[in-house]
Amino acid sequence: MPTFEWFVSLRYLRAKRKQKFISLITIISILGVAVGVLALIVVLSVWSGFTEALRDQIIGVNAHALVQRNSGVIADPAAVTAKIAAVEGVAATTPFLFGQALITSATTSTGVVLRGIDAASALQVLSIGQKMKAGKLTDLDAPHEVPAIVLGRDMARQLQVGVGDKVRLLSPNGPLSPMGVLPRIRTCVLVGIFETGMSEYDSTMGFISLDTARSLTDLRQGVHGIEIRVKNIDEADRVAAAVQQALGQGYTVRDWMQLNQNLFAALKLEKLGIFIALDLIILVASLNIISALIMVVMEKNRDIAILKSMGATTKAIMRIFFYQGVVIGLAGTLLGVGSGLSLCAILKHSKLIELPPNVYPMSTMPIKVVPLEVAMIAVSAILITLAATLYPSWKASRIRPAEALSYE
Repeated sequence: MPTFEWFVSLRYLRAKRKQKFISLITIISILGVAVGVLALIVVLSVWSGFTEALRDQIIGVNAHALVQRNSGVIADPAAVTAKIAAVEGVAATTPFLFGQALITSATTSTGVVLRGIDAASALQVLSIGQKMKAGKLTDLDAPHEVPAIVLGRDMARQLQVGVGDKVRLLSPNGPLSPMGVLPRIRTCVLVGIFETGMSEYDSTMGFISLDTARSLTDLRQGVHGIEIRVKNIDEADRVAAAVQQALGQGYTVRDWMQLNQNLFAALKLEKLGIFIALDLIILVASLNIISALIMVVMEKNRDIAILKSMGATTKAIMRIFFYQGVVIGLAGTLLGVGSGLSLCAILKHSKLIELPPNVYPMSTMPIKVVPLEVAMIAVSAILITLAATLYPSWKASRIRPAEALSYE
């Protein structure tokens, strides 16, 4: 019996010569589902790629996890680093100092966010060394006449300085005198320029050595925090929790997701909204499936009556038209998945769509196909199309042979 039902449903997909319009509606229904699936795959892949690229840009300057003491200063960084390194999943650590200052050149001045780092260990934790456009990060620890500094590309352009030029740092953390607080002043030589692609970093941040950072503050020993690189970035939250447990109370450990939770929460919410909006395309296509099946039911009214007169059950008639909708839904879904993945592959490898680098943190359209998302799209498309077959199938099963054949 199932073979018979499949045979009849497939035969009904091919309308007679006089009812070619029904076949046209069936083709439009298949294409509607395919276009909806294609749009969902491409848009969500672009969104996933954009989110991943943005994450990589942020983590390029910041670490996977950050350890700070509630009191503000980690007095014994060596002991704390030893405890962190013993936690499973930790790949490397580096200490840092944080501060703000006024930076001036021969032509202009601006504010700068300073990060005092140990260049050797920072290269193992941060990817800022791969984003150097001039000089090297390790030049911070090389001997110079004056302390060294590395600036972002946009800030170097604003100050109109290049590698080898000197700038002056004025820190407000100076000694108290009868005239007020005297600023600490240090002349530094620019030894490197980095470019992350994100203006908020390239135009505001500078790197100096730990010794230079201490000379600009009142902190003679200890550090403000310790940055961590984990072996698996997707397990950063688990590793951060393990580090928190190892250090105990008095310390705060935050992973990169917690440090940027507002940004990534907004991106996740927008992605969900796009998924729901584009699912409406498949819903519109399902309405075409309903109309196509209803027209088939009307056109096959006499055939259905004959089948029921010959002993076909109500459930068998429902399955005939249900299978017909299944074929339309599966054909549209498979066509959409195939064309969507193909288009994503073309966009990813050909890099046809270029983005303005001064607006986005990447130069070309980012594409990342997530298998789970593709599976969810395919399943949602099939479920919507199957739901669209229920009413026409039920309508066909309610046809009474006596009434349908009374005028034949």
